[in-house]
Amino acid sequence: MRLVTALLTASLLLALQPVRAQLTGHGGPVRAIAVSADGKTVLSGSFDTAAIRWSLATESAEQVLRFHSDAVDAVAFLGDGRMATAGADGQIAIWTPGRQQPDQVFEGHTGPIVGLAASPDASKLASASWDHTVRVSPLLDGATRVLEGHLQNVNGVAFAPDGKSLVSVGYDRTMRIWQLPDGTSEIVMMPAPLNAVAVSPDGEIVAGAADGKLRLLTSEGKDAGEVAAGAAPIVALAISGDGALIAAASVGGTVAIVDRKARSVVRTLAGSGVPVWSVAFLPDGTTLLTGDADGKIRRWSARSGEPIGSNLLGTPADPLAAFAGDHGAEIFRACVACHTLSETDVQRAGPTLAGLYGRKIASLPGYRFSDALKKMDIVWTPETVSRLFEVGPNTYTPGTKMPEQRIGSADDRRALTDFLGRATSR
Repeated sequence: MRLVTALLTASLLLALQPVRAQLTGHGGPVRAIAVSADGKTVLSGSFDTAAIRWSLATESAEQVLRFHSDAVDAVAFLGDGRMATAGADGQIAIWTPGRQQPDQVFEGHTGPIVGLAASPDASKLASASWDHTVRVSPLLDGATRVLEGHLQNVNGVAFAPDGKSLVSVGYDRTMRIWQLPDGTSEIVMMPAPLNAVAVSPDGEIVAGAADGKLRLLTSEGKDAGEVAAGAAPIVALAISGDGALIAAASVGGTVAIVDRKARSVVRTLAGSGVPVWSVAFLPDGTTLLTGDADGKIRRWSARSGEPIGSNLLGTPADPLAAFAGDHGAEIFRACVACHTLSETDVQRAGPTLAGLYGRKIASLPGYRFSDALKKMDIVWTPETVSRLFEVGPNTYTPGTKMPEQRIGSADDRRALTDFLGRATSR
């Protein structure tokens, strides 16, 4: 197994070559981006279950971090050069650059972790989870503190500049300002569910909402204005190091650049048309990175709104182009975000389907399957694949990480299984 993992990692690193101002290598949406304090290194997390440490100087991957068994939804740089990754498996991994395994793993969350924030003095790491809690974990010594109160998913967390308080936002339409270390909180009700939060160098709080608006508040939680960033839900925020600009990314595929002092949108970055899941400013305050649903990290000028580098907005190759007009391929299109048809392609969130028929469930080397799947006796055939989509993955393969989906039409299921037979045979 170690050999297989090493070979997969080596193959992925070979595929991650410089591509002129865009970082390409993830096999799924880039859900999180962090930039090192010196601006030389980027850390990204993806739906493909991997995190990647990139060199901005060479625009290439320096290390692929594989530990999580599900999507990596949050990443952070720590003050001592180490890194933190967290995701849908509810675990937080602490890494030293160059090491293949985490130095430390924090457990305790019972739902996906979607936000991480390191304290200014690098002594603590805060995590936001869909288990409705925030956890503050010590990076040196001490006990983890669990902050409870949110009634729904906690989607974002950020420390105040002095490290004495912590801000969390949730889908329950509340912002909570937690006083540390006692854990008491001020509750601020909002008009819409909140998906992201950031704190400026002067302590002003910015929250991104599902109604496409930014809500700005003082460090005490008092209303300080709002900005309509767009019509689509805001899912990620970043503030430039000097506090002048806010970047608000939306599922609509655009990023609004907001002048924080003027409370106005000064320009909108029109990307490749796919959702933008993460944003981060470089230390210069004028260069912005976006993590997109097509697996690419793109570089932009926040001042001009223009992409940096040639071919930045090139349309990604269609993995189903060779099957144009095939009805089964069109049905399979919903699956390409997670599965490849060839074992030579970069691994995505789900296992490759190459050689699918005749393979026992959860037996593909190099992929981490749940214990529940490993205990099943299913062998993949056109009949078992058809049954999977007839009754749904949760019923047919309980314990799966596969999103629940059904295909009601028997003709459509047959078209899909016929297509898989042609496209995945070796």
